[in-house]
Amino acid sequence: MPVLHISRRGALGLGAAFACASTVFGQDVAYPTRAVKMLVPAAPGGNPDIMARALAQKLTVALNAPFVVENAPGAGGVVAAQSTVKSPPDGYTLFVADSGSLAIALSTTAGLAYDPRKDFTPITALASVPTVLVVNPELGFKDLKSFIAAMRESPNKVNYGSPGIGSVHHITMAVFLAQTNIKLEHIAYRGGTPMVDALLRREVQAAWSGIPNVMEPIRLGKLQPLAVSTAGRQPALPNVPTLAEEGLGQFDIATMMGLVGPAGIPPAIVGKLEKAIASALREPDMVARLDSLGMSFAPEQGAAAYRTFIINDIDKYEKASKQAGLTKQ
Repeated sequence: MPVLHISRRGALGLGAAFACASTVFGQDVAYPTRAVKMLVPAAPGGNPDIMARALAQKLTVALNAPFVVENAPGAGGVVAAQSTVKSPPDGYTLFVADSGSLAIALSTTAGLAYDPRKDFTPITALASVPTVLVVNPELGFKDLKSFIAAMRESPNKVNYGSPGIGSVHHITMAVFLAQTNIKLEHIAYRGGTPMVDALLRREVQAAWSGIPNVMEPIRLGKLQPLAVSTAGRQPALPNVPTLAEEGLGQFDIATMMGLVGPAGIPPAIVGKLEKAIASALREPDMVARLDSLGMSFAPEQGAAAYRTFIINDIDKYEKASKQAGLTKQ
């Protein structure tokens, strides 16, 4: 049985457009002087939307200008990403990106109109969002082993949902199916919130979902969690085992959310944003809010660290896509 094993190779440079902002913290720059747009590749209520709105409130106060969230779901984040790269590099269009648009899309999207390695200015990582495998309680499964056994006996009898082709949730399920040798029918939606709504309406019977999106349905007994996708158990769901605990070997997939802009944003602006965001993420109410949702603050904060993470993430999901047998569409 194939095992997902991800190595962390040394990162290559992304080019001059990704200049490190840490050296310009002390520089004063007249930014922002008007509203800043924050593009979110998800419907309202999805994980990136939750993060973006919490952060926008903090930045509006800290930088004395409106930070306005604009939802642009579709194609696993590619729609919002393409809009970002076409925007002027002046710091007034930012993108709350995730691993889907910055890493997975390279392996799953044919004719991608941007290159994440050179067409964005990384600002900082924000938070890691682990995923959990959930199923409809009516299926009767209380543990992963019984679910896998039943799916092997009845291939393609259960539908699974994803927030879109090429999303982290889609690739997580694809790798999971490859490792377990089971087959489910895929139905893609435009974002995590519509996918969860479809689960609750019983249009689909299973999905890998970001933990924040399904915490309440799990608490209410409307969805049954079977396993988390990370190497260790998650504090928000301490009784839910990892895939490794269930005998699937090494498996560690979580989406990283971060903030980027189009390539060429001046380092002074990047530095001002980086410093303000680092301060916002340390505020107790922000920490408590995201902790309650099952999000983990990213240790890869800052432009330089996030730049390195993006390169490693591309490598990681290229290997995962090959293992899962995914092709560009």
